[in-house]
Amino acid sequence: MQPTKLSKQHWLLIFTLTLLTFVLGTSEFIIVGILTDISSSLHMPNAKAGTLVSAFAITFAIATPIVMSATSHFPKRKWMLFLIGSFIVLNALCVISTSYMMLLVLRIIKAIVTGVLISLAMIVASETMPIEKRGIAISFIFGGFTLANVVGVPLGTVISDWYGWNATFMFTTLLGGLAFLTSYFVLPHKLSQIRSSIRDQFSLLTKPRILMAFFIPALGFGATYTVFTFLVPILKGMEVPSQSISLVLFGYGFISIFSNILAGKIACFNAIGRLRFVFLIQAVVLTSLYWTSNHFVLGMINIVMMSLTAILLTTSTQLYLIDLAGIYQPKATGLAASLMPVASNLGIALGSALGGFVYYQGNLMDVAWVGGIVAVSASVLTFISYYLDQKQKKLA
Repeated sequence: MQPTKLSKQHWLLIFTLTLLTFVLGTSEFIIVGILTDISSSLHMPNAKAGTLVSAFAITFAIATPIVMSATSHFPKRKWMLFLIGSFIVLNALCVISTSYMMLLVLRIIKAIVTGVLISLAMIVASETMPIEKRGIAISFIFGGFTLANVVGVPLGTVISDWYGWNATFMFTTLLGGLAFLTSYFVLPHKLSQIRSSIRDQFSLLTKPRILMAFFIPALGFGATYTVFTFLVPILKGMEVPSQSISLVLFGYGFISIFSNILAGKIACFNAIGRLRFVFLIQAVVLTSLYWTSNHFVLGMINIVMMSLTAILLTTSTQLYLIDLAGIYQPKATGLAASLMPVASNLGIALGSALGGFVYYQGNLMDVAWVGGIVAVSASVLTFISYYLDQKQKKLA
């Protein structure tokens, strides 16, 4: 039996959805690179400007599942095109923003649009790709966020340095226009449309298996960000020159592209079974940094490995949540698709907070073994989920 190949139409759709996530990721993350420019221009403290980041993350996490549930019956193609058009308008309004409050409101609305578009992109990929190729497709789509960090954010920051922060939003507006054009011509017309109540949708969250699957990526991202949040002071402790730290961070982001490719391969066969051991490897990598940070070469190799294992979980957990919804509440696949991005945001927030608590209570490098413990916790949940899956298959 010949393996299924992706057609040109499949690859064109993958490219379109990857471009969309690249645009959405650039718009979301670019605020970090231009934060000081905004605070200086609008005459406010950096701490206040920082709420433009936290407000986006909080809104994304809370609103995305609610909106996905309320709009599950909308025609996907038309709804996606409307949201991309709204994204363009919101970014154009950011160009002419003259106050903190206006930017804050626009960021909050963009968080809702971004969360729903990401979830819809995952559903479209899951529905339209051959089942054995879904992992590859979704790993490419997640790769859009990696490219946003590696390419989009630095480019937007340079534009801000040259022409001012308003010009950066013009850049994201133009990217949004490109995403709209490609989506208009490539998005399929015949996509599933399921009518169900919000009550039916949210009944999915009462299923213990879904909640368990939700916390797997939350703990996985939490493990990474317990350490990654404090990577700059760790690098300084390794006596990396200040002028070279940005280069190291760029290298970290570039290497994570390969992590994304590996994530797709892991997801193609026995994803949860493989993920059990991925988390254990991640635990070893994170914990090892406690000792290797005392040696420059070993420490840098360890950081490379940390980048390689950072996002291996994304594709597998995204598909796992959608597949579990197909078993427990088929009408709630839209809500299920939104849970992985929400879990990742929750994990990032929890990991950063946990790392901060450990850092300020003791030695900086204690974050390494604490991150390792969180990764082991993710592995335990994955082992339990895998065991229950196998048990269910035997009973079927």
